[in-house]
Amino acid sequence: MQKIITVLFLTATLTMASCGNKTEDGSLAGKKAEIEKLKKEQVTIGDKIKLLEKEVAKLDTSAVKEDIAKLVGTAVITTRNFSHYIDLQGRVDAENISYISPRLGGGQVRAIYVKRGDYVKKGQLLLRLDDAIVKQQVAAAKQGTEALKTQITFAKDVYNRRNNLWKQGIGTEIELITARTNVESLEKQLNAANENIKVQQEQLSGANVYSDVDGIADEVNVRMGEMFTGFSGTMPQIKIVNTSNLKIITDVPENYSGKVKQGSALLVTLPDINKTFNTTVSVSGKVIDPNNRSFRAEAKLPQDASIRPNQIAQVRILDYSAPNAVAIPVNTVSTDDKGKYVYIAVTEGSKLIAKKRSIVVGELYNDLIEVKSGLTAGDKLIIDGYQNIYDGQLLKTEVKM
Repeated sequence: MQKIITVLFLTATLTMASCGNKTEDGSLAGKKAEIEKLKKEQVTIGDKIKLLEKEVAKLDTSAVKEDIAKLVGTAVITTRNFSHYIDLQGRVDAENISYISPRLGGGQVRAIYVKRGDYVKKGQLLLRLDDAIVKQQVAAAKQGTEALKTQITFAKDVYNRRNNLWKQGIGTEIELITARTNVESLEKQLNAANENIKVQQEQLSGANVYSDVDGIADEVNVRMGEMFTGFSGTMPQIKIVNTSNLKIITDVPENYSGKVKQGSALLVTLPDINKTFNTTVSVSGKVIDPNNRSFRAEAKLPQDASIRPNQIAQVRILDYSAPNAVAIPVNTVSTDDKGKYVYIAVTEGSKLIAKKRSIVVGELYNDLIEVKSGLTAGDKLIIDGYQNIYDGQLLKTEVKM
């Protein structure tokens, strides 16, 4: 303090001396030159005062008062497993979906054996279509075969008689050949009639509509008397969904095409039922959709009775992971012309002061950012009050856990 008083006394002396001496040149230019000279002397003296104040502050610790220290919150930096995810929206879909249709063409509905929401098994009868005409055709064909069987019996009897007479030397060879040919022709007609009956019976069975898979009848849009063809416009008339094999479908933006592949870890959250599943990408599309510039990714889900097709899902695909990484709240990171930096609390002697620390950052996910270099485990990161501090400022802390 004595040095400061001496400097102040020197300043006053110089000022008085300047005022006491008359300017040799009373012109305007002379007066301006004198003013510039005094200003330079004032700046020099001010710099000396600041330097002396800093020296006094270092030597006289009793001059520093605790109440001028800045209160901040700190957190001790630890290492952790840092992961970065691609956040997307997806939906639940079924692996096996069957759109029921008649095997041999449509027909008018005569009976319905299923309603929406029913559980059905593979091979279960769902509908019966009009089969009256086919039944009549089958009946007529069977009557025709009976008539052929009678004719064949008679033709064989004639042939046997002709053959016996021929053996006895009675009759002509042409009569024997004619009788045998007649039997063979009738037998061929009978075989053709039997095959025709099989075709008609197959057509008759086509009037019965069966389920192709086990599952739930998700859609039953058909009524008695209507024509059943499988689809009404673009809508399926009967839709069976197998809910035992479900999957997640999501559209991934094309800029992630190099990061998402078959086997990538996937975290699926179904908010409607408050459940989360860990799975992996089973299908990664190879074609970019030109409409939304994305490709499709699929992942299988475990069997769960509470999961339903078309449920909305929150999908997180892991595309980066770093073990034992330093990750800090992104809001503590500031930027200047030299790059990214944070403030940490450092103990020097008996004082706690703020230190500006330059850092190199990596990936950002949610509110955490990975720090590649610049910080180590054990550093005290200033997480509260960092906005209004400067490098070297005296601190008092409130430790955050």
